[in-house]
Amino acid sequence: MKNAIVLCSGGIDSVTTAYHARNEKYNRIILLFFNYKQKSADKERKCVIITAKDIKADFREIKLPELGILSTSLINNQGKIKKIRLKDLKDTREEGSKWYVPFRNAVFLAYAIAFAESLYIKEKEKYDLLLGFKSNIGEGYPDTSSEFVKKFEEISRFSKAEGFKIITPFIDKEKEDIITIGQKLGIDFKNTMSCYCGNKEHCGICLACRLRQEGFYWANIKDPTNYKEIAKDLRSA
Repeated sequence: MKNAIVLCSGGIDSVTTAYHARNEKYNRIILLFFNYKQKSADKERKCVIITAKDIKADFREIKLPELGILSTSLINNQGKIKKIRLKDLKDTREEGSKWYVPFRNAVFLAYAIAFAESLYIKEKEKYDLLLGFKSNIGEGYPDTSSEFVKKFEEISRFSKAEGFKIITPFIDKEKEDIITIGQKLGIDFKNTMSCYCGNKEHCGICLACRLRQEGFYWANIKDPTNYKEIAKDLRSA
């Protein structure tokens, strides 16, 4: 029987990956949430717990406070949040870099592999690792590429389980594609959190919120999100 660990942040991409895992009929699914003192941690956690309940998965949280201390990102630190306009979305590398947490995905994957290996030692069962990565190299996130994932799959061969499958079902998809897939899987997008600024609701004007809005627009699906602030150039699906 197949088992899966889904790294889930509560965002659209990782929640859609969790529902995808459900459809793959894994015997057991664990949603692994990382708390690294990000501003939106409480809201993210709630979304992951709701997702776990919906797909009948287990919830597990790993706390990494030191990563938050090391972080140079606006995800963890105070700083001026730029109001993103539509024209700013033509090139998001500079703005995206402000939100980049140094080597975050490498840290997450190392812990996920350690978790999977510990389960293998206890249960003698392997777990596939599923990631909601969307290749965002052009947005200033170098740790989301297929090559990056492949390297970690190679490293996992040195475990007692002699390797785990690391699956990224949507890495070549655009945000609108993932939203379309998520709708077909029955996801209530109100129970997802994309914003890195707010701990209760989406701010509506940061880079993550604007990319979320554009995803719904190009998917031609009504955006159900309640935004604290509505951008003046917001487009509707």
